[in-house]
Amino acid sequence: MSSKPEIAHLARALGVRDVALFMVTAGCSLQWAASAAAAGPSSLVVWVCGGLMMFLPLSVCVVFLSSRYPDEGGLYIWSKRAFGPFAGFMAGWAYWTSNLPFLPSMLYFAAGSSLYWSGGHGAAGRASPGYFIGFSVVALGIAVALNLRGLTVAKWLNNAGAVARWVLTILLVVLAFFIWWRFGSATPINRHTIVPSFHLTDLIFWGTIAFAWTGPEAASFMGGEIRDPQRTVPRALVIAAPMIVTVYLVGTASLLIAAPPERTTALYGLMEAIRSAALRLDISWLIPVAVVIMILEIVGSVGVWLGAVARIPFVAGIDRYLPRSFAKLHPRFGVPTTAIWTQALIIALIAIMGQAGTSVRGAYSVLVEMMVIGTMLPFVPLFASAIKLSAGAPVPGEARIPGGRLTVVTLALIGLTTTVGAMVLAFVPPADEVNPALAAFKIAAMTTVLLLAGAAIYFAGRARARRLDHHS
Repeated sequence: MSSKPEIAHLARALGVRDVALFMVTAGCSLQWAASAAAAGPSSLVVWVCGGLMMFLPLSVCVVFLSSRYPDEGGLYIWSKRAFGPFAGFMAGWAYWTSNLPFLPSMLYFAAGSSLYWSGGHGAAGRASPGYFIGFSVVALGIAVALNLRGLTVAKWLNNAGAVARWVLTILLVVLAFFIWWRFGSATPINRHTIVPSFHLTDLIFWGTIAFAWTGPEAASFMGGEIRDPQRTVPRALVIAAPMIVTVYLVGTASLLIAAPPERTTALYGLMEAIRSAALRLDISWLIPVAVVIMILEIVGSVGVWLGAVARIPFVAGIDRYLPRSFAKLHPRFGVPTTAIWTQALIIALIAIMGQAGTSVRGAYSVLVEMMVIGTMLPFVPLFASAIKLSAGAPVPGEARIPGGRLTVVTLALIGLTTTVGAMVLAFVPPADEVNPALAAFKIAAMTTVLLLAGAAIYFAGRARARRLDHHS
């Protein structure tokens, strides 16, 4: 079954501006700035190191691969070309399944932030798991509804999420400036405090930072829906990259100035810092405004990832590793409805199951650590694909990388090393985990089950395709 008929029906709705905003929404989040601020001023140096060791290699490899192979499916297609159909399917499967816990973690973060609507912080401690689950399901439903209407509609939510992220970052900077001007920085930031330590808890945090720098690859999954993708993706990344770096570095520094690390947590830290700064400056009316902006930012991110990764099972359906329904597009809106609905139902189920035997914060930590491993796994074949495919002859329209293949291979090796290190560190539970053995077991067991399920689906789909070919 050829992929051409299906891909021909995809609407090329995304231009340079849309893809750049898409990358900003997918490539950064103040959720991770809050996690970094909780680790202290040394996180600023870790951000820079992570950017050089993950973001830069990934960006170069994505520009190279997406300009050489601008097909719908991104790393699924690149891994398939480099190492065969099984490697391509498993790379796509790992990336797709990793986003299943990723999106609930974002929804939990938004749910925690929304508790500050009234300006108080007591509600955060009293919130029940049922509230977090209910909020997640409703927000997910909004993102699903818009994605089912096609990228022509969904891109406005994606773009709004990027704008909201910038507005919130600017708000943080302004609040931090006035806190510093009137009271001084809440956190000492000097040459002593910014030096990273090498304690186990800090090394675990480094793995999360490596994960946070991923995201530029997401737009490549929708190559068939981007206008002139060979030129658009590199141009958009050039625009988006400095925005992503600014959000992380400036956002983290602003949080450190507004509130001390001991009062900052990964789940509530962002809104706690905004609440604290607003109350000290006697502008409490700003707190609910920030909550609305935060919710829009997170829902926009959920919409981006929900739509992007749905293209992976769509392409797998075209290759007949999944049922043919995954390869069908909506006759009016041109979207893979089966893929979108399937992953939405799984995401809702994970949001509910993540609460089993743990607290809200415990569930959030498990989701974060599980998605770090799952998301980093497919970057192994991505970087390996860049190394192997860079040996081939250039193709018309391919982006020119300064230094040529030597640059691509060198950066791919750096990214590959960072990826493996981040995955190893993600298996170590945080020091404050109530039940570290259970947390580690959940991460290992759920990751193993997902990978085995992917392999089973691949071989079952291949056998089904052979039977169909035999009977045709």
